[in-house]
Amino acid sequence: MTAIASDGQVELPIEDQAFHVEQHGIDYIPVSERWARPRDLAGMWAGASVQVEYFIYGAILMTFGFSFVEALALIVIGNLSYFLLGLCSLQGPEAGTTVFAINRASYGPHGSRLISLFNWLTLIGFEVEGLILIVGAVLVLMIKAGYSPGTPAKVVLSIVAIAIQAVLPFLGHATIVKSLRWLIVPCVVIFAVLLGLSVGHMHLGAPAQSYAHGWQPFMVGLAFTIALSGLGWTECGNDYSRYLPPDASKRAIVGWVFVGTALPEILVMTLGAVVGTFLTTVGTSANAFLPFVHESVIPSWFVVIFLVFSVVQLFGINSLDLYSSGVTLQALGVRVKRYQAVIIDSVLCVFITLYALFNSSFKTYLSDFVAAVICWIAPWVAIYLVDWAMRRYQYAPLELQRTDRGSLYWASGGINWPAIIAQTVGTVLSVLSLDQLFYVGPIARAFGAGGADVSVFTGVIGGGVVYLVLGWPTVRRQVAVQEQMSDVRAG
Repeated sequence: MTAIASDGQVELPIEDQAFHVEQHGIDYIPVSERWARPRDLAGMWAGASVQVEYFIYGAILMTFGFSFVEALALIVIGNLSYFLLGLCSLQGPEAGTTVFAINRASYGPHGSRLISLFNWLTLIGFEVEGLILIVGAVLVLMIKAGYSPGTPAKVVLSIVAIAIQAVLPFLGHATIVKSLRWLIVPCVVIFAVLLGLSVGHMHLGAPAQSYAHGWQPFMVGLAFTIALSGLGWTECGNDYSRYLPPDASKRAIVGWVFVGTALPEILVMTLGAVVGTFLTTVGTSANAFLPFVHESVIPSWFVVIFLVFSVVQLFGINSLDLYSSGVTLQALGVRVKRYQAVIIDSVLCVFITLYALFNSSFKTYLSDFVAAVICWIAPWVAIYLVDWAMRRYQYAPLELQRTDRGSLYWASGGINWPAIIAQTVGTVLSVLSLDQLFYVGPIARAFGAGGADVSVFTGVIGGGVVYLVLGWPTVRRQVAVQEQMSDVRAG
């Protein structure tokens, strides 16, 4: 039973408050329990954006051979993709549930399980990325303290890190939101000091390497930036916006999400690019923090502070991935509670993290992972948004909770085949348009010497157009029924 406090805020049951285990999973959130406001999204996302991963992405971008000005242009343009995250946060207030429960409308209850599997694996990959950085930072701290960590240390650190990172997502959404907001100010201060220490050493006028000239290499950097910024978060947006009421301003949601993501990330990635002009191995080292050990440019005392705060913040960002992977596992059909799913994912992360730590450099892992993310998310986000638009921006929330034959979104045998076909076409086009170290597709090669990575654009256009053409008859029939149902705005 919820109540309204004297200050007008929703007073939640104790199990839905911060630092108590959240009971909700992919179930429908009653309107009476929708405690969040659009600006709360900005605080949460800002806490996840002012962090070291994006700093390292900026440094990695400088290893592509771009000049600083070119890298800055890529950072700004790539982060405009956060408008996609804003658009993909508008369905939660209406549907009252998570992304891959909403996804049942476009793919069908059974068809959505396949896409849920892709997302679950993607989020596990992002969690591993964060864990690699956490372990790397702690290893550097041990080196600076005079220890020489070996294989046993990496194993122990990985297990301890995974146990710690499970705490926030185990407790749930309200705890994550509050914790991430607390991290904003100290992390801003840390990055500001790092900028001050870097001013006298940066080489912003250094020319680009010869292979980075022309628009084709620019597209490779753009695909990298888009995938690791807005596009890479679109499949999580409604996991957090579902706590907003149905009448929340759509313009405010998109605006606050953009303010909390794109603006801080542009600044942090730019700082990474600045540092990458003089600490050139940050973006190529197997341990991204190792160059800080022997480099005298950054004072040793600050390196320690920087790494400690980096570890704390990485636990915060990983909590979002782990929370969303938990509810995605539920949407996949695994019959576990949300907090139990967190434990399952954490155990799996132990083995993948250890494999990644001992078998590849961070940049190699990241490049391969980015390619996989682009190929399925690009067409998916187009299908998801086109479906929402064709439904006139409404769902039947209680029908999204049904996975039986009587569901409004059942389609054909629980699968909406137009969405599956569109996903397949978009993914194939995206794969054929990749330009990566390990593979250059024929569409990418068609743009001239060296190729051009247009995988984001071919995936989005291919998936969206095919679904618009094939999916319209089915969606039109469902909309006619949907508009007659009394639970379109259930609450």
